[in-house]
Amino acid sequence: MRPVSLDDLVGQEHLTGKNSILYNSIYQGRIPSMILWGPPGVGKTTIANIIANTLQVPYFQLSAISSGVKEVREVIEEAKHNPGTILFIDEIHRFNKGQQDALLGAVEKGVITLIGATTENPSFEVNSALLSRCQVYVLKALQEKDLVSLLEQAIGKDELFQNKDISLSETEALINISGGDGRKLLNLFELVVQTQFSENTSDSKKLVITNELVMQIAQKKIALYDKQGEQHYDIISAFIKSMRGSDPNGAVYWLARMIEGGEDVKFIARRMLIFASEDIGNANPNALLLANACFDAVSKIGYPESRIILSQCATYLASSAKSNASYAAIGAALSAVQQYGDLSVPLHIRNAPTKLMKDMNYGKGYQYSHQGEGNFIEQEYLPDKIAGTTFYEPGNNARENELRKFLKERWKGKYGY
Repeated sequence: MRPVSLDDLVGQEHLTGKNSILYNSIYQGRIPSMILWGPPGVGKTTIANIIANTLQVPYFQLSAISSGVKEVREVIEEAKHNPGTILFIDEIHRFNKGQQDALLGAVEKGVITLIGATTENPSFEVNSALLSRCQVYVLKALQEKDLVSLLEQAIGKDELFQNKDISLSETEALINISGGDGRKLLNLFELVVQTQFSENTSDSKKLVITNELVMQIAQKKIALYDKQGEQHYDIISAFIKSMRGSDPNGAVYWLARMIEGGEDVKFIARRMLIFASEDIGNANPNALLLANACFDAVSKIGYPESRIILSQCATYLASSAKSNASYAAIGAALSAVQQYGDLSVPLHIRNAPTKLMKDMNYGKGYQYSHQGEGNFIEQEYLPDKIAGTTFYEPGNNARENELRKFLKERWKGKYGY
């Protein structure tokens, strides 16, 4: 169903309609390197294919999720022997700085004509040096009339549907579920048709597409990943709970679902960084260090290689001892602040940088801990009203049991240790 000429393209008339900027460039045979920016399934890849087909030039297509500098350089070497070569990179925003830099020289010298596709604002996601060498064309979400036109074309032209008696009684459900994404729309439509025309059903059966039918099949069969929708939160919840439940298999499966759905690597790494402190904490302090290193690494690398780093971190966190004692401690302390308000800092632990403050007994009676045996001297650090309150209760695990033993030796029963 992918069009091969601009005349067959649905939507994007502002770019590809007759006498539009892109239309004239294509038919004059002088296209610039460009970034196509727009929502999923609105024709970015299709436009790139149409350009290559119309100009009859060598065409290479890479995905930033599964390709890296090696593949880019291979195409550039090939292009040196094939003038006019077009390199299309899908999801170019997922290339890191190094990967994008690998394109600069070839684009500037005209060795390749770059067409990048992105769903993200290129001002933020594409290097300024590369962006300055490209025209940015903004694609719009497909309108209802465009989506209905796609369905009608599919019924009339697609070999899967041509010999079947199909009519569109209602289209609202198809359009709503697809969210303006033409590819998602056609995939859903194909699923509905194939489900109804099963192997035991004659193709001569008349199929009437209704909202009820579409919803019934969609609820049973569709398992899509929507970065902005409910499933985004459901899957990250499943990921976190798998790690909390010490199941690396569940964790890596839900991680794979997010990677396959094109989730932002920084979002995944950020949640693991929070998890390392909230759910592991002092049971294994190395978890926070690894999670922080993971966040730093994937911020530099991006897909596809970052999937390996994410997997290492996720499986380590899932396999680590767990404790939410630090998380519970700050929650209890915040509750005390809200309950008692701004309690005064005890005089002996106040700072006294001036003579007036010293005269007011700021810092008087404070004992410097390093002067005590074992670098410890018992004294009160909480306001009088909540003196002796236990906020941090070490968890029952090897590392925090060591901390409990240390605190018990120091405080000798105070705070419940």
